[in-house]
Amino acid sequence: MKNPPPRSPITRLGIPPTLAWGYLGLLLFMIGDGVETGYLSPYLLDRGLSESRVALLFTVYGVAAAVAAWLSGALSDLWGPRRVMWAGLGVWGAFQLLFLTAAIPLTSYPLIMLAYGLRGLGYPLFAYGFLVWIAGVAPRARLGTAMGWFWFAFTGGLPTLGSLVAGGLIPHIGAYATLWAALVLVAAGGLIALLLVGDDRGVRRAHGEGEGPVATLLGSITILWRNPRVGVGSVVRVINTASQFGFFVILPIHFTRTVGFSLTQWLHLLSAMFATNIFANLLFGVVGDRFGWRRTIAWFGGAGCALSTLLLFYVPDAVGANFPLALLVAAFYGATLAGYVPLSALVPTLEPKHQGQALAALNLGAGASTFVGPAVVAVFVGPLGVEGVVWIFAGMYVLSCLLAHFLKLPAAPGTAEADGAGARHGDAPDGTAPTTAPAGVRGPH
Repeated sequence: MKNPPPRSPITRLGIPPTLAWGYLGLLLFMIGDGVETGYLSPYLLDRGLSESRVALLFTVYGVAAAVAAWLSGALSDLWGPRRVMWAGLGVWGAFQLLFLTAAIPLTSYPLIMLAYGLRGLGYPLFAYGFLVWIAGVAPRARLGTAMGWFWFAFTGGLPTLGSLVAGGLIPHIGAYATLWAALVLVAAGGLIALLLVGDDRGVRRAHGEGEGPVATLLGSITILWRNPRVGVGSVVRVINTASQFGFFVILPIHFTRTVGFSLTQWLHLLSAMFATNIFANLLFGVVGDRFGWRRTIAWFGGAGCALSTLLLFYVPDAVGANFPLALLVAAFYGATLAGYVPLSALVPTLEPKHQGQALAALNLGAGASTFVGPAVVAVFVGPLGVEGVVWIFAGMYVLSCLLAHFLKLPAAPGTAEADGAGARHGDAPDGTAPTTAPAGVRGPH
């Protein structure tokens, strides 16, 4: 019997070989999208816009991004991921051109609102379209790792490397020209991913043939109760980053005015938090494949975030402006946020015939977290203070730990799980990823 051919380095890393160029393209795209993150707001203020108008602009952008995050999965079921990614690249490029050639030079707020607000549709269509593509290609046994690499590229570009690029370019070419550089990076990344990835599973619809557009779009909502486990996964995804967006509102003020850090020190803590998160995304993708997706989400994500959230408040509150200790707890919080990475592998596996719809529901949860976190702060910071809000977020993480135990995987036909006592509900009892993929998850070789 012949030995199997040696696996390529890309395969050993857990990256589907046919999608390798897509990961590079995603990284460049997200670097370009993240270039403006750290300076667009003050740049627009310098152009004469009021703070309230800038805040409204970013709110509209966030709503557009949340809608596109939901649509990306549903449209991938309808059109195929590649076409959704082309749509995202086209939307981003077209409205960025309008933003740079007309809205900014004319300082026209209606044009700025139109161009920048609608540009928010672009990156979720591109990035989350690729997420659906990965779900349809990666072997089930390595799907968590493949998703970890997705989030590594996504968060590596936005905001981390994007902000570094801006910091390097602005002193030399200026803020306006740097926005043009962002367009170049996005175009380069998008074209690399779309022209160099040849996997045909991004072209055709893998599932749901015969369903009309309306049924497909509605299906991405009704799946929340058609498959309650997908609904639970969406709730867990809301909880995942709710504290992150809530902390953006209250922690800068708390750390600078109450604890005693300077604004520069707080920004360094924030950078450490998300630099750690980048690498932890990859780590917990691998851990999920070995330890079990469900267990990783419950213990490293839910329980880990409950602990890190409390430490992030109580350690600086107890010791004061001790930067090394604050750095440690900030990095720990950023790492535990990544404990939820296996959700991107687990949720589409819960609905193998409608992976796009399942990911649309998951992305809907991601978009909702951008509103839930600040809403918790707005409602409770007055009566309970910052400490009370922190305990609410910690409680939400404990709830997500409990909910994660309901996210049992369907067993692959012919496996021990399918033939044993757990088969009545189609669950893998231990929450790990079976090595045999169900039809449609792995796809043809």
